[in-house]
Amino acid sequence: MQDDLPRSGGGHAHPPAILVMGVSGSGKTTIGSALAARLGYRFQDADDLHPPGNRAKLAAGVPLTDADRAPWLDAVGAWLAAARAGGDGAVVACSALKRRYRERLQAAAPGMRIVHLDLPRDVLAQRMAHRRGHFMARSLLDDQLATLEPPGEDEGAIRVRPLGPVAETVAGLVAALATDGSG
Repeated sequence: MQDDLPRSGGGHAHPPAILVMGVSGSGKTTIGSALAARLGYRFQDADDLHPPGNRAKLAAGVPLTDADRAPWLDAVGAWLAAARAGGDGAVVACSALKRRYRERLQAAAPGMRIVHLDLPRDVLAQRMAHRRGHFMARSLLDDQLATLEPPGEDEGAIRVRPLGPVAETVAGLVAALATDGSG
């Protein structure tokens, strides 16, 4: 199903890279993994690339600093670059809350498309309250919302409010990604 999306790039084709971003509880892993499966792309949950120190801080309810995030973002970028170098389309679920974080990932995967999962705080809080086995402390939701810099129009992000069935959200994303990306 990789033909659902056009290849990007100038003189030669680059496998597509898609960032599924948003705050904790927005559904990045669920939507991102379903999107990757639908397209036949590789999938990576960026949470799995956090160094142990970051995971410990987040579990303790301590927000990460930009210095904490730098090696993590580099690892996410390296995964994107490796997937594309191997000829694979790639979907990564990563909070990427600030523009400069997204720019760092774009540097590793030029032409990367951005999907922003945007939900009201009450829905996010409810989802986090029912989530089991995740290392992120629920108390960090307000910090994440305060840190979030929603993508600007110039980033060409597709904004999604994933409140319906996952398959419906993914089908809409596939259609939007196949267009010019201004969605």
